[in-house]
Amino acid sequence: MTKLLERAFDQARALSEREQDSIADLILNELGDEARWAKAFAASADALATLAEEALAEDRAKKTRSFDPDQL
Repeated sequence: MTKLLERAFDQARALSEREQDSIADLILNELGDEARWAKAFAASADALATLAEEALAEDRAKKTRSFDPDQL
């Protein structure tokens, strides 16, 4: 465990049980979100690679134009 995380847990120990549970819930939700994102990106790697290749091919074929936010 890193020193920073140890420090955070040390400070959390001083909180009420309700506050500790709230922090624990936030941490667990965040970890769950990270796992879901990692799984989604892993599952879509082939699709993303295909889209990237298509975009590069369009750019090489001069079928793209520069983005100008002032023209929105």
